[in-house]
Amino acid sequence: MLATEALTEAHRQTGICNSCRYCEGICAVFPALERRLTFSEGDIDYLSNLCHACGACYHDCQYAPPHEFGINFPVAMAEVRAESYGRYAWPGFLAPAFERNGLVIAVLTALAVAAFIGGFMAFGSAEVMFTTQTGSGAFYRIMPHNTMAALFGGVFLFSMIALWMGLRKFWKATGGGKVTWAAFRGAGAAAATLRNLDGGGGGCMNTDEDPDDKRRHYHHMTFYGFLLCFASTSVATLQHYLLGWEAPYAWYNLAVILGTVGGFGLVIGPLGLWKEKKSRLVDIKTSTRGMDQAFILMLFLTGLTGLLLLFLRATPAMGTLLAIHLGVVFALFLSFPYGKFVHGIYRYAALVRNELEAAAEK
Repeated sequence: MLATEALTEAHRQTGICNSCRYCEGICAVFPALERRLTFSEGDIDYLSNLCHACGACYHDCQYAPPHEFGINFPVAMAEVRAESYGRYAWPGFLAPAFERNGLVIAVLTALAVAAFIGGFMAFGSAEVMFTTQTGSGAFYRIMPHNTMAALFGGVFLFSMIALWMGLRKFWKATGGGKVTWAAFRGAGAAAATLRNLDGGGGGCMNTDEDPDDKRRHYHHMTFYGFLLCFASTSVATLQHYLLGWEAPYAWYNLAVILGTVGGFGLVIGPLGLWKEKKSRLVDIKTSTRGMDQAFILMLFLTGLTGLLLLFLRATPAMGTLLAIHLGVVFALFLSFPYGKFVHGIYRYAALVRNELEAAAEK
């Protein structure tokens, strides 16, 4: 008996799958299974984060329910994967945040938005908050730049430290060793293309049992939308400190272009992912849906409020929209180490380890 029921069940199923090996061509998980004769808790955590939950193995499995073996590998991996987020969270006393993740993020977001609106009203003035502000530095008439930078820089730094500490724990527990640049590159290519989300070539399984690549494409839109928004913020920061240019910027400014394209990605991608989750096979839906939906909603709200702020920045609504957008982004940053965001960090680490193991076989 392993530490949790989810680990015990996953251990049972990995043993059966490793004996069968019918699915070895579907994704990276099954070749990784074949490299092992026994499975520790760390091995199962590694395999669960290597799994991209395409569902193809369940559809192809001859031992799936109603067979007495009851193999449902995507669900077994998803349950362990969700547990692993809390297992490696730092600091450890915040791990229970994963158990009620949807509620935690909802409350956190509401409090953050309320705090920003209240703060703007308390330290500024209603005249500035609810009247049209235009020109260079318009945003900073509502909230001083140094205050904004210190607040968001502090929470972002904390989140990065917490993610790094969690990653260190994950890497050590799953047996990770010395990393090579070749492994980094190989894992980067797999992550950038979502190679393991193609279901062995057919795509993800849906309720109509007709596989497609829609889930993969929506993941790409979300992922690259987020990266473009991050690039936009980075460019704006450099422009502020190196060139002395204060936001808001003109439509043709690089920061605005990157943020606009990224914002649309963060609106369309999460909406598509939400739709795809609704159309997934009922048999492979898991208890992690609250965490999944909370993360999708946070990304969607980040993109939507950012676009609304961009389009309505020359109107009296700018102050309220700025408060809402900053509140959502603040809550997103703070929830990074304690929500679904960590799946990208641990999955990349699992891909790196997979590259190392594959290279060692050659």
